[in-house]
Amino acid sequence: MRDVRRKFGQTPAIDGVTLSVSRGEILGIIGRSGAGKSTLIRCVNGLEQPDSGSIRIEGQEITGLDERALRPMRRRIGMVFQHFNLLSAKTVAQNIALPLKIAGQPKEARRKRVAELLDLVGLNDKAGHYPSQLSGGQKQRVGIARALAAEPALLLSDEATSALDPETTQSILALLKDINKKLGLTILLITHEMDVIRRIADRVIVLDRGRIVEEGPVWKVFANPQAPVTQSLLQVLAPTLPAFWAERLSPAINDMAIVRVNLSGDTARRPFFNELTAASGLATQLIHGGMDTIQGEPVGTIFIALPARDAEKFSAAIAHLNTHADAAEVLGYVSGDD
Repeated sequence: MRDVRRKFGQTPAIDGVTLSVSRGEILGIIGRSGAGKSTLIRCVNGLEQPDSGSIRIEGQEITGLDERALRPMRRRIGMVFQHFNLLSAKTVAQNIALPLKIAGQPKEARRKRVAELLDLVGLNDKAGHYPSQLSGGQKQRVGIARALAAEPALLLSDEATSALDPETTQSILALLKDINKKLGLTILLITHEMDVIRRIADRVIVLDRGRIVEEGPVWKVFANPQAPVTQSLLQVLAPTLPAFWAERLSPAINDMAIVRVNLSGDTARRPFFNELTAASGLATQLIHGGMDTIQGEPVGTIFIALPARDAEKFSAAIAHLNTHADAAEVLGYVSGDD
C-alpha cells in the first residue's frame, strides 16, 4: 500500500497509509474502534476502493479494477471473519467446498481438497455436521479451512478471535501460526487485542484515526511503546504498581524511591540488579513486575525500590537506569517506616 486514502463524507477512515507485507509474514494491525482497521482490510480485498493511492498484491495493481478483473485476485486472498459467516443450511464439507464450486472445480477435486483441509484444521470427524452442531472454535476452524480452499497467497483475519473465549482463542491462534509455518502463508491480522498480536504476529502496525502512528517488530513495540495510543492499548497487559505501594506514594523525596523500569533484549539478559548496585552502591528491592518472552526476546516491566537519601548514589542509579533500560520513571517516594 502506498499513500492510500479513503474518506466517508469529510471523515478520513484511511489517511495516507503506506505499508508493505513480506511473503510468509504475519503482520498485526491494531487500533481502537474507528481507527480504520476494517476499512484498510476492505481496501486490500477490493471490497472498498480507495479515493487515492496504490495497492499492489504480488506485484499487481488492484486499485481501479472492476468486479470482473478483481475475481482472479480475490482467489489469491482468503478471508476469516469475526462471526464465521458460515451457511447454516450446508454441512461443514459443503461450506469449505463452496469457493471451489464457485470456481468451477470438478467434484472429485473438491472432495479431495476438503479432506485435506479438514485434516489441517483438525475436524476430520465433522464433515457431515451443520454449523449449529459446532462450538464457536469449531466454526472458526471451518471458516479458516474455507478461506484456505483456493490456496490463497494472503489470508486476511478480521477480528477472528473476538467472539471466542480465551481458551478457544489460544487454540485458533496456534492453528493460524501452524498454518503460517506449514504453508508459508502471509497473514494480515486485524485486531483490537494486544494479546493476540503478542502471541503470533511478527510485526505490528498501530493505527489511529486512519494513520500509522507506530510500527516495528512486536517485541520492540511491546518493550518500549512510543505512541500514546500504543501505550494505552498495552496497559491491559503491562504490570501496574500494586495498590499497597501506590497509596503510599508521595512526590516529596523520602527514604525510598519507587521506580518503574522497562527492560528488553540484551539488557534484560544481563545481571540487572548486580550491575545497578555496582554502578551506584545502592541495594535494590524488587517489589513487583515480571518478564515475558516475545519472538524469543525477553520483554518486561518491573517496579523497584531504591534508597533515595544519598543524593549522589541515587543520581548514579538513575543515570545507570536511563542509560541501560528501555525506560525508567520515578513514580514517587515512600517512607521506610511505612
